[in-house]
Amino acid sequence: MSEKASGVTATERLLAEFCERSFLKLWSYPNPHKDDGHELCDLLAVFGNTVFIFFDRENTLPDITDKDPQILWDRWKRNVIDRQVKTAHGAERYIRSGRPIFLDAKREKPFPIPFDNDTAVVHKIIVAHGAKEACERASAQNVYGSLAITYAQADGGPTHPFHIEINRHNPVHVLDSHNMPIVLRELDTVSDFSAYLDEKVRAAAAFDYLRYCGEEDLLGHYLMNYDAVTKRHVIGPKGKDRGKVNGVMIGEGEWRDFVQTDVYKNTKNEDRISYFWDQLIQRTCQNSLEGTLGGNSNIARGDSAIYEMVKEPRFMRRGLSEKMRTAVDRFPDTGSFTRQVTFLPSFEPNVGYVLLQLRVPEEFRAAADFREKRQTLLEIACGAAKNRFPKLVKVIGIGIEAPKFSGGTVAEDFILMPCEAWPEETKAHYEELNKEWNFFETPVLQQFQDRVTRFVPPPRPAKPAKPGKVGRNEPCPCGSGKKYKRCHG
Repeated sequence: MSEKASGVTATERLLAEFCERSFLKLWSYPNPHKDDGHELCDLLAVFGNTVFIFFDRENTLPDITDKDPQILWDRWKRNVIDRQVKTAHGAERYIRSGRPIFLDAKREKPFPIPFDNDTAVVHKIIVAHGAKEACERASAQNVYGSLAITYAQADGGPTHPFHIEINRHNPVHVLDSHNMPIVLRELDTVSDFSAYLDEKVRAAAAFDYLRYCGEEDLLGHYLMNYDAVTKRHVIGPKGKDRGKVNGVMIGEGEWRDFVQTDVYKNTKNEDRISYFWDQLIQRTCQNSLEGTLGGNSNIARGDSAIYEMVKEPRFMRRGLSEKMRTAVDRFPDTGSFTRQVTFLPSFEPNVGYVLLQLRVPEEFRAAADFREKRQTLLEIACGAAKNRFPKLVKVIGIGIEAPKFSGGTVAEDFILMPCEAWPEETKAHYEELNKEWNFFETPVLQQFQDRVTRFVPPPRPAKPAKPGKVGRNEPCPCGSGKKYKRCHG
């Protein structure tokens, strides 16, 4: 277990709280230190081979009527943005150098998550506080008081108030008091957040300039701009039009307009069930931090089912949670010992989940080796899934006691079965073990095909029923009180 700092200032603690939601508890660490005892950054998050370096800076831009606004702005920008950009570049150089990172100033607790410092994707993120109110005072047209950003050829020079220029060839992501919560709430999985930052870096390098009035407006543009050919959200033109444009500018109000759409509102409502997936992950991560997690998996380093579950983007978590709920609802009440397996595909190619639900008599559950037997049964189900779907390279097993009959207790098992290499003897081994259980081999096996999308349009209102034929002796529908044959017959 690694002890973690919690942030020093109020805004740093807020950043740490948001990042723990996005990166979860095992992959984000506030206030890491370098080998000279100085802080490396305000928060460091690592997942796989992607590194996120966060810097949080607060310095209020004063409202002094007898001072030149340009002078006040230049001073604030130098202190909050320019210096921090240089620090961010320095932190990346330190990380690339391979020098050690520690969780404490005494350098007694090494950073627990390994990554390849040569090939890692590094995103530098500055959260700048203090200009929001001044920005709102300066222009009624600024919807939220967000900082305007331009990625161009150079950075660090003087700019007009509330506008920042950043070198597009060495980009730093700049968030502010208003849009930092928006970005981390909307992109609250590692997959979604990293995909957005990756696309920003690509767009900044691809165009002569990328300009937007606030990070939330760029996010709104990105989420509404889906390229069906590449099957991803993009910034700027799509498809064949991409090479015809040399610059992109995102106007004011893109985010405000987007969140008012029925599609956005309905999607947020539909996404509520997806947080069941997050709860499964968070509970297990907390057990790992507290040193109470059983088994020999190393969650933080990636050798675990939980690590694979964290990769799922928000819309897939919604789909997976919905199917798990359906499987729970359909669990049969056919006896005191009942089992049910459900196979669910992952967003990752050739990866799948096996959900095993068990209902067993109390005397079996009370046995000392019950959990070991339950885990063995889950392993057999995962092996049977690989035999049934041979293209799988990983199977993640989730075992639970059937919620319908568990009496409210929570007992979960997780298994990661890497199976890209699957020799004939391994296949035969699980075929033999599965003869008693017949997982994925029963004649009543049901298969469903569903399509999960990032955004869910609201259901269309039902069309009004067409009026049927009116008998000649029935009241006329015009409301005259006469029989139809005398009124209109």
